[in-house]
Amino acid sequence: MKKLTSHCIGVEDGEIVLFSDFQDEGEMWTGKGPRERRRKVSFSESYLSPPAVHCALSMWDMDNATNLRGEIQAENITCEGFEVVFKTWADSRIARARAHWMAIGAVRAPGDWDV
Repeated sequence: MKKLTSHCIGVEDGEIVLFSDFQDEGEMWTGKGPRERRRKVSFSESYLSPPAVHCALSMWDMDNATNLRGEIQAENITCEGFEVVFKTWADSRIARARAHWMAIGAVRAPGDWDV
């Protein structure tokens, strides 16, 4: 459990297109076996410590002739940002995917002094 001791909590969210491989025959659409795509996200301002980050698929477009397999998560979380990581494997064919994310953590209050 992450306990927040700051009296000022920041919540930031957004969406990011992870890939669109259908148009250019990219590896998520044409490949087989383990595949991974990473996208860097930067926060609008720094947190005091690495925040809790939640990622979810907000859109996915997959081939219905193969099994639907996918995993999404936040990795390398810092005070300034993180990476959204999408993985698939075997014969899954993913045309495109978009992720929604939310970060919650302690931030500097407007009246805080920088000593």
